[in-house]
Amino acid sequence: MTSRTTLANAIRALAMDAVQKANSGHPGMPMGMADMAEVLWNDYLKHNPSDPSWPDRDRFVVSNGHGSMLLYALLHLSGYDLPMEELKNFRQMNSKTPGHPEFGITPGVETTTGPLGQGLANAVGMALGERLMAAEFNRDALNIVDHYTYVFTGDGCLMEGISHEACSLAGTLGLGKLIVLYDDNNISIDGEVPGWFADDTGGRFEAYGWQVIRNVDGHNPEEVKLALQSAREDAERPTLIQCKTLIGFGSPNKQGTESTHGAPLGDDEIAATRQHIGWPHPPFEIPADVKTGWDARERGAAAQSEWQGLFDRYAKAHPELAAEFRRRMSGELPDDFGAACEAELQRIQDAAETVATRKASLQALNVLGPKLPELLGGSADLTGSNLTLFKDAKGVTPDDVSGQYIYYGVREFGMSAIMNGLALHGGFIPYGGTFLTFSDYARNAVRMAALMNQGSIFVYTHDSIGLGEDGPTHQPIEHVASLRLIPNLETWRPCDAVETFAAWQHSIARRNGPAALALTRQNVPANERTADQLAAIERGGYALVDGGETPQAVIMASGSEVELAVKAAAQLGEKGMPVRVVSVPCLDRFMAQDKAWRDSVIPPSVKARLAIEAGVPDSWWRLVGDHGDVVGMTTYGESAPAGELFKHFGFTVDNVVSRMESLLG
Repeated sequence: MTSRTTLANAIRALAMDAVQKANSGHPGMPMGMADMAEVLWNDYLKHNPSDPSWPDRDRFVVSNGHGSMLLYALLHLSGYDLPMEELKNFRQMNSKTPGHPEFGITPGVETTTGPLGQGLANAVGMALGERLMAAEFNRDALNIVDHYTYVFTGDGCLMEGISHEACSLAGTLGLGKLIVLYDDNNISIDGEVPGWFADDTGGRFEAYGWQVIRNVDGHNPEEVKLALQSAREDAERPTLIQCKTLIGFGSPNKQGTESTHGAPLGDDEIAATRQHIGWPHPPFEIPADVKTGWDARERGAAAQSEWQGLFDRYAKAHPELAAEFRRRMSGELPDDFGAACEAELQRIQDAAETVATRKASLQALNVLGPKLPELLGGSADLTGSNLTLFKDAKGVTPDDVSGQYIYYGVREFGMSAIMNGLALHGGFIPYGGTFLTFSDYARNAVRMAALMNQGSIFVYTHDSIGLGEDGPTHQPIEHVASLRLIPNLETWRPCDAVETFAAWQHSIARRNGPAALALTRQNVPANERTADQLAAIERGGYALVDGGETPQAVIMASGSEVELAVKAAAQLGEKGMPVRVVSVPCLDRFMAQDKAWRDSVIPPSVKARLAIEAGVPDSWWRLVGDHGDVVGMTTYGESAPAGELFKHFGFTVDNVVSRMESLLG
């Protein structure tokens, strides 16, 4: 039988060889964590390399994603569809082994990691997803949801503030199936960390309510195994296992130093390492006995087959629940979702209610939430302001996880990354709210949702100077434009209740990317629409006021400023200047339409174009052109009632009319 050390050395060899061939990468972490990985993957991890999407697999997250070759080596050795050629092409164009693990690129990669701390926060979302799904679906000892979430993490992840946000909540909620192995090697890029990271990390996690297993020798398989067993036996608390390791373990001249962190070892040191660890094989060569020792395909297939038998018994006993579980995990919406949404959209249009779009959002959730048990809401301690708690939705608590709402506390970044983890786990469409100005705190998690094509929905209220007296610290100016810069993120800023419901409908239906909803604090009036205009909302921009066959000018706007555009167009029309009003609730969607549609909405022949938005004007210049103008914000706001602020900053009918008259000469 091949020894554990030899199996672990296969990881070390593949890591140092791939990094050397690429002349780029991080060999130190894979070499240091190889022994821990060998114990976890060969003794505990429940997975099937032949089916990486098996619903009840354990989730494994490498939060310290710079050590990606650890994960790629594990996936290759255990039998995933990741051939040796892909390891040889580490960090090369179009390979399945990018510099940091990327979800959707490499089979077996559960989440995109690299921005430190976020993988750990994603794992909290995955563990939370497991617990919620288990409570909802398990019946009569037929536990079809019963898996662990394991995380590898390092000093960098735990220095990042998001680790505090996410792990504090994990402890509060008692996520006992979350097990984190901490690579406690005292090294980061700048050198030995005690000069800038002298925390009592174990004490910190104990204060969160975690089980902490200290001073485990990360290079002693028996100690690692005992720690993992203890972690699995504590069902009430998540566990942090502090594993003392040497970064670059096995490198005789560089182990334990920052020089192994982010650079190839070099040919001479690799040769010395091979001799030191007793690995005589050439680069990228794995002997037959090592391949056999790692191959998890037979074991994984047996585990999945056993689960499938359990699920078949479950389906006979609870056919409706089984069908719902399949639907939820496949990401499919109920068959009647589209038709129900169209009917509700027409009802809202007929009601013609003047209402703040944050309240219209709540009204939409009151309709959608009961129809979609996968819709899992939350807020970063602003539930009463974001209006994200829909009728009859229960809050999730440590003692009762049967609800559809998470009280995230003041943790915008943690909330957003946990939402991504919930989406990645499957079975949920997560949404979470905060003030738009605080999207800055969460921005990198929003970016990661877009990069991973995950359908998280970020609800941002108090979307402009219209929030009033809280002043410039809370009044977003650049935020909507900034969110629009994120590829694959659809940013909606609806003008009334109809567009708000449409924003929810299309954000939920879009399963290949996230959405941001920017919503008003102040009331906005309803707008009249034809059936064709209702249908056109999904295109992101459409003519709300036609202005006749040959309009002289176009005024375009989003959100609360659409009302201003409509009133100004009416005045200009009375002066004999027909003006088209274009509502652009989602500029991203509008710009993604074909040129024919965009030209039909904003005719190329019309050069007098004015955009209005209570934010920085940058988003609009590509639409208004060289001869157009934008009424926007070029400074921060002020502390005053909303009405005074709009007047002070030029968001008035008179100013819009004057600016358009100037454009018309």
